[in-house]
Amino acid sequence: MEQRPLRIGITCFPLIGGSGILATSLGMELAARNHEVYFFSYAKPVRLDLTAPRIHFHEVAVGKHSVFPCPDYTLPLAVKMADVGRAERLDLFHVHYAVPHATAAFLAAEMIGNSAPKIVTTLHGTDTTMLGPNPQYRGAIAHALTHSDAVTAVSESLRQQTIETFALTRTVDVIPNFFTPTAPTRSREEVRRDLGVTGEFLVLHMSNLRPSKRIDLLLRIIAKMKQRNRVRLLILAGSSFASCEPLLDELGIRQNVIVRTAAEPVENYLQAADAGLYTSEIESFGLSILETMFFAKPIIAFRVGGIPEVVGNTGSLHKFGDVDAMAKTVDELIESPEQAREIGEAGRKRASAEFTAQKASTALRSSLSPSVIGSALAAADFLAAIVIRAW
Repeated sequence: MEQRPLRIGITCFPLIGGSGILATSLGMELAARNHEVYFFSYAKPVRLDLTAPRIHFHEVAVGKHSVFPCPDYTLPLAVKMADVGRAERLDLFHVHYAVPHATAAFLAAEMIGNSAPKIVTTLHGTDTTMLGPNPQYRGAIAHALTHSDAVTAVSESLRQQTIETFALTRTVDVIPNFFTPTAPTRSREEVRRDLGVTGEFLVLHMSNLRPSKRIDLLLRIIAKMKQRNRVRLLILAGSSFASCEPLLDELGIRQNVIVRTAAEPVENYLQAADAGLYTSEIESFGLSILETMFFAKPIIAFRVGGIPEVVGNTGSLHKFGDVDAMAKTVDELIESPEQAREIGEAGRKRASAEFTAQKASTALRSSLSPSVIGSALAAADFLAAIVIRAW
């Protein structure tokens, strides 16, 4: 049977963070395999290439009407998804986060009627681990999880926590995040020179700087180091660093810290770094950690959430809050560059073996039958099956 390309709507947040990056990567992979992909968000996702074939972006204006006392995003998003879903005859809505995206998808499907796309909700953690216990959101999240045609989580840790939090009886599939690295556009030496780094050990941290990322602990680790004069910390910030500025002076580490936004390909910075340092208190997966591993950089992180599932035994994981142990580990890597290279290479091998698009596709393929996929899609590329679990 000739393969029929799918028409897939993807709804995600546009900013730096695991969910937006994963959604963008997945959409680009699907488009490269001849599926038409339609993105919905209030701004263009930061890594989305609008020049790529079969990629479409529909910007959603946040509703600011005099009738309403507060801006609204869910309803304009639902209307946009319904309009495009109907006009383009979408097969599927793949939404990242239960609220507001799965809620908007459900409303859009109700507007479209019998020909509505299926809804697959991918959980990344914040919606269930942080918002789930909140009575203001709990009912909406439970409704989204119950009425999605399929639900996936990015780690076993998140799957278990979601099932326990909402007493779910439905299936939640674990589809780990993946990363498809591209070649850096500048040399390691050029990037380090532009950062003002010469012979120092360059530690990288990439995050959206939400409170759960615990940037305060990140900075205290640097302050605790015995080799502080030999280290520079590069923070690739997905939001404003302003609230953390006073701590730099309080700890006396302003000269050690470099803050940049992701104004150029992240691969340039990954290549320039010597190690990755991550301090999340809550982390369902840790896509930044995976990206760092792909570039053979040793990982130092707290042992929380889904991070052990990503790192395995290839990095240095510590009890949450043990700043002294984390600082000691960075000191040891500075003193033993060969050990740092060996640990980094072990991480690269694990990432390349376990967290690629093909690996995720193969893992899901084993759980799918033609009756689940549907005869029209039986010959479809199985990467698409990542987001058509309930077809």
